[in-house]
Amino acid sequence: MKRLESNLRNMALSLTIVALAAAALLGGLYTLTKEPIDKQKAEKQQKAILSVLPVIDGMEIAEPVAGDGIIIYSASKDGQLVGSAVQTEENGFGGKFKVMVGFDAEGNIAGYEVLEHQETPGLGDHMTEWFKNADKEHQNIIGKSPATTKFEVSKDGGEVDAITAATISSRAFLKAVQKAYDAAIAANNKVDAASSATAITEKAEAQEWADAADKSQNPENVKPVKEESHE
Repeated sequence: MKRLESNLRNMALSLTIVALAAAALLGGLYTLTKEPIDKQKAEKQQKAILSVLPVIDGMEIAEPVAGDGIIIYSASKDGQLVGSAVQTEENGFGGKFKVMVGFDAEGNIAGYEVLEHQETPGLGDHMTEWFKNADKEHQNIIGKSPATTKFEVSKDGGEVDAITAATISSRAFLKAVQKAYDAAIAANNKVDAASSATAITEKAEAQEWADAADKSQNPENVKPVKEESHE
């Protein structure tokens, strides 16, 4: 019995050592691969931002605004908004996916890129190209806006043809696009409101300066000096 206990103890010890060694190895591999993977994702994201935005020379992209799984990159030129790239995520048939959708200043879709997905090969994964088929009007969302086009699949009463045999993936994709549009419009309204407030403030300040300058040249409350009599 003592010999059996000894063997069990040794086996447990050996398994523990193996498990710790495997964990250390996996941890080391994760550390080695994390940085290159993160760098690759960042590069893919940057390329996606530029590819979905309108092509305008000299435009500048502001620092992103993030919240609730949405990231907004606003592009401007000479202080005027020219477009927005919005990253959203949604649950598809195979799991969560991420998509970058670009809009011009009027809210029309300028382009899109699927960043990550787990959709079924040969079915749902067609979302990467299906919705920008210029040869088929009801498959192409480029140049259209949810404000004038019902971004739902045709079988649900919408104006977009679903991916063949992948209705769930199609619904999820169009829902992600709608979310991106809503976020872009909300962000643009905030920018417009801020710009209007700034313009009003600047106009008021300019008027104050004008009034001050006018008073300095035409004083209203200054009485004429009475000349002294020398008679």
